[in-house]
Amino acid sequence: MRTADAEVVDLAQELIRRPSRGGIDDYAPVLRVLEDWLDAHDLPFRRLHDAGRPVALLVEVAGGRPGPWWALDACVDTAPYGDESSWSFPPDCGDVVDGWLRGRGAADSKLAAALFCRIAAEVRERADGLRGGLTVLLDADEHTGGFGGARAYLADPAAVRPAGVLIGYPGPEEVVVGGRGLWRATITVHADSGHSGARRTTPGAVSRAARLVRLLEEAELPGVQGEFPLPPRLTVTFCHGGEGFSVVPGACELGIDVRTTPGFGAAAAEALVRRAVAELDASVPGPRPTAITPVAAWPSYRLAADEQPAAALLDAAEREGLPVRPKTAGPSNIGNLLAGEGIPATAGFGVRYEGLHGVDERACLADLPVVHAVYRRAVLDLLST
Repeated sequence: MRTADAEVVDLAQELIRRPSRGGIDDYAPVLRVLEDWLDAHDLPFRRLHDAGRPVALLVEVAGGRPGPWWALDACVDTAPYGDESSWSFPPDCGDVVDGWLRGRGAADSKLAAALFCRIAAEVRERADGLRGGLTVLLDADEHTGGFGGARAYLADPAAVRPAGVLIGYPGPEEVVVGGRGLWRATITVHADSGHSGARRTTPGAVSRAARLVRLLEEAELPGVQGEFPLPPRLTVTFCHGGEGFSVVPGACELGIDVRTTPGFGAAAAEALVRRAVAELDASVPGPRPTAITPVAAWPSYRLAADEQPAAALLDAAEREGLPVRPKTAGPSNIGNLLAGEGIPATAGFGVRYEGLHGVDERACLADLPVVHAVYRRAVLDLLST
């Protein structure tokens, strides 16, 4: 008889062997693998769509008594392969070598998706004695940055709103209980266009943009404030302008990414950027005002150690003998999206890994039994109280 963890590995291998790079591959093959597995285990599921395209599978297991619902979330789309010639094995091989599951998505997060499917089956076996219910969201639109699966889940009137979500990112030493938020915008800097060899008295758009970059990078940001352990951070992430050597461009576009905190949120980030833009337009005027187009804003969040579902996961890890600590992350994650909806979330606990989003991605299967035990214990504790 095959063990539950062997079944998890088998499913993860099949998922890895169906390329599902976000925004590149067709998601239908990887979703069919999941659907076949869920059908074979008599688990109820349905597809979620965004503008007609499938973005997730939603598995729902109701308990026998009233109570809150909790959700497990893992993505089944992946990062791109990058330079495949740099890999020492095919990115879609799904092999197990020396105890490591290899291939794109092994760590992020097809092994977690397979594990969460197995936990749903285990919950269903004892559902009559449990309160509330368990949702498993298998998101196929995470790596695009659109989080289409999570958005479709939250917008679905037929889905039960979760009391909290556990997101299956890898790493066995930390439970991510918070993260900086973000405010993002594009900035279009204008100037008079013309020939690079002509007599000019005003700087071009690229030159004006360069001055704005300096103003932004020299702007004073607050340090760590209160109990939130990270300071805000501003980064200029792209600069696009110009079409050739002989033409002075009339416009240059910048990308601005501000990582926010409870003491320095989206409004403060936007105000800082607008002050820098106003200073540029006053000191080096252009033919029209510099334009700021906000793109996205997510709040920062941080759960207390005794707040669910973090408390259940940390307690389960301790009871399984793992020295796991809570962590507030610098990068944003789906937890920020959920925080904006008032839904608490953890965003990281799983097996050891290497090569995530890089070359030779792989996940350590020696960690799978205890990670499985921790999630199973945490979920059953949440559904029993």
